[in-house]
Amino acid sequence: MDYYQYREALAETLAQSELPFSASEYQTRLEKVRLAMAHRQLGALLLTDPADINYLTGYHTFEVSVYACLVCTQERLVLQVASIETGAAVVTARVDEIIGYRWENLDEIISPLSDLLAPYQNIGIDSWSAGLRFGVFDALMQTIGRDRFSEAGELLDNIRLVKSSVELEALQESARITDLGLEAAIQSIRPGMTDNDIAAVGAKALLENGSEFMSLQPIVTSGHRIGVIHVNHKRRVIQPNEPVFLEFGAAFQRYTAPMMRTAVTGTASPALAATRDLCHSLFESLCATMRPGNTFDQAAQAADALLAPQRDKFFFSGVFGYSVGAQFPPSWVEGTGYIAKGQMRPFEANMVFHLPLCLRVPGKWGVGLSDTVVVTEQGAKPLTQNDWQLFEAR
Repeated sequence: MDYYQYREALAETLAQSELPFSASEYQTRLEKVRLAMAHRQLGALLLTDPADINYLTGYHTFEVSVYACLVCTQERLVLQVASIETGAAVVTARVDEIIGYRWENLDEIISPLSDLLAPYQNIGIDSWSAGLRFGVFDALMQTIGRDRFSEAGELLDNIRLVKSSVELEALQESARITDLGLEAAIQSIRPGMTDNDIAAVGAKALLENGSEFMSLQPIVTSGHRIGVIHVNHKRRVIQPNEPVFLEFGAAFQRYTAPMMRTAVTGTASPALAATRDLCHSLFESLCATMRPGNTFDQAAQAADALLAPQRDKFFFSGVFGYSVGAQFPPSWVEGTGYIAKGQMRPFEANMVFHLPLCLRVPGKWGVGLSDTVVVTEQGAKPLTQNDWQLFEAR
C-alpha cells in the first residue's frame, strides 16, 4: 500500500489513540494561541519547531530531523509531515487535516503549503526556530511574498512558559523517574569503573521506570573532564579520590525535569565541599527570589552577587535557570525563558525551570548540582529531590 492507504488504515483504527493529553487540554491551548493571534492581527501562524507542534497538537515522533510544519488559523489546524510520518501524525495528533509529502521529494512541500497560506496577509513565523528551513521559507517568500511574514516566535513562548495542571503532573512524573535513574547510577560508582558503565546503569534505571526516548541521553563525566562543559562519557576509567558529575533527565509524555548530582570516589576535599556549599547558596537565593512579581533579572542578580567573589576561579555559563517542558532531541531546554541578567520578564506561578548550578575549574574539576523547580507564590519549590550533598562513593 502507498502512504495514503497507510494513513487511512490507521485513521480507521488508531486515530488519536496516543494523544498525550485530553482533547480539552489541547482545545484550551489552541484558544489561547488564537486569542494571541487575534491580538497581533495574525491570520495564520506557521510553526516548525517539533515542541511547538507537539504543544498544540500532541504530535510526536523520534524522527524530528524530517521537516514538518503546522499551520494554525482561526478556522483550522493543518499538519504537514513527510510520508513516513503520516502514521505517527494520525495516531498522536489532534488536527483538522494532515498533508503528506514524499520523504524523498522535498519540492512537494511548497505548493500545498503556499496554497494554505495564500489567503492570509499577515503570517507569523518563528525565524529563530531550528525547524524553519531556509529553503522552505525562501520558496514561500518567492511564491506568496516576503511582506506577508512577521516575527511571532514569542507568541507561543509566552503561553508555553506557564504550565497547566496536566503539564505539572507530567513534569512531576519525569522528576520521579529522573530521581530513580540518578540514584541507581550514583550508588553504582566505584573507582575502576568507566564513565560509560555508570551511564549504562542510569540509562537502564530510567528506561525501566518508564522514561520514553530522552531529549538528552544521560551525562556522566569525571575528574578534569567535568571542567569542560557539554562533553559526555567516553570510556574514561574513574580514579580514586576524584569527582564524578551526573546530569539526567527522564522524558514522560515528552516532558523532562532534569537534575545534576556530583559524587566523589573517596572523601570530598575542602575545595569540593566549599564549591558544593556555594552551589547550594546560589540555589537557595534563586528559589527565594523566584516568586510572582520579581523578574528573571532580579533572581539572576541576587545569585550573581553570591558568585561574584569567586567569579575568577570558576567558569559559569551565566544562565542560572532555563525553562523546561515538552521537548525533543537534541535538547531538553524548552527555550522559552532564561534566568539571566538582563532578562526582564516577571515570574508567574507554575513556570518551571531547571537551575543548572555547575561551577567548573577548567582543566581540573567541577561540581554540578541542580533541581527542577516550579514557581509558587512562596518562591520556587523543587520537583526533583536532590539532597544537595556530595555523594561519597566507597
